[in-house]
Formats: sequence, C-alpha cells, structure tokens
Amino acid sequence: MLDDNQDVLDVVKEALLYEHFEVTIISETENIIENINRHKPDLLMLDYKMSGLRGDDICRQVKAHPTLNNIPVIICSAYLNKDDILLCGCDAIISKPFGLDELIDTVNGLLLVN
Repeated sequence: MLDDNQDVLDVVKEALLYEHFEVTIISETENIIENINRHKPDLLMLDYKMSGLRGDDICRQVKAHPTLNNIPVIICSAYLNKDDILLCGCDAIISKPFGLDELIDTVNGLLLVN
C-alpha cells in the first residue's frame, strides 16, 4: 500500500493483517516501480493524491510495465470524479473515507478474480 498519510497506512495495515494478508506499506513515491518489482505484490493499493507522483500516474506505469501489468490496482481517493480515475486502468476505486468492510471485500474480490 502506498499513501503519504501514516494514520491511513497504520489502520489499513492492521485491518489487512487481521484478515491474514501480508502487507508492505510505502509512504514515498520515489523509486516506486523498482519497489513494486522487488516486492512482487499480489495487489496494489494507491492513494490518488500524494506528494510526488499521483496514484493514477503510478497505476498507468504499472499497467504499462511488461511484468507488473497483471497486478490488480485499487485507487483510494476522496476525489469525486471516478471516471477520470478509471482512465488510468485501475481495477477498483475505494472512496475516502472508507469502511474496513468495504476495503476487505474489495481486496478479497480482486484477489479471487486474479
């Protein structure tokens, strides 16, 4: 998960760990593609609006990458225009603020499909 808000990272990490997911959190966009390539995640959760690259920019890079493009991407956003966000190729959008049940259901749904 990539977000520049440590509180969000902590809550999401705890919720996913409770559901027995392995979680890696990152708070900076620097070298993000290299980090993703190194960790080989089953799923990515990206905040839409961060300092540095935005989540949709990172999603476009992931979806264009020959070895990473099959990783499902969730964009978390308080941004209201979901159509704009969907253009980046993400697999799901979770609107902030979000409930933990919505988070877990979305993650489980994407992992079952893939």
